[in-house]
Amino acid sequence: MFSRMDHIGVAVEDLDEAIALYTGSFGMPQAHRETVEAFGVEAVLLDVGESHVELLKPLTPDSGVGKFLAKNGPGLHHVAYGTDDIDAALDRVRAAGMKLIDEEPRTGIRNSRVAFLHPKSTGGVLTELVEAAH
Repeated sequence: MFSRMDHIGVAVEDLDEAIALYTGSFGMPQAHRETVEAFGVEAVLLDVGESHVELLKPLTPDSGVGKFLAKNGPGLHHVAYGTDDIDAALDRVRAAGMKLIDEEPRTGIRNSRVAFLHPKSTGGVLTELVEAAH
């Protein structure tokens, strides 16, 4: 169902400070930066081999990441797995009885198709499925 670890999402309060940490201290090259209005975030992808760390800064306090930061502070927000067929992957997790946040894929960073699974179904971890843009 999953073909790779796509990325881990990290909620941050100061995007430039986080970029400096990850690029400077950890040596991760910045691959992409984009404002994703649909999710209310400014996002930066940093390369780690074939996977990424995605830094997420909320655009508003009432966005999902904004609410997460208010409740939990900065840190690990979600884990994302890559799939070549998100529709089939959603059918499989739905058939397995998992609770979905997204019944249908939405457009994510770099025009990918994404869908989130509820943490109550995934051992407390917000989980994202990602199908890269073709």
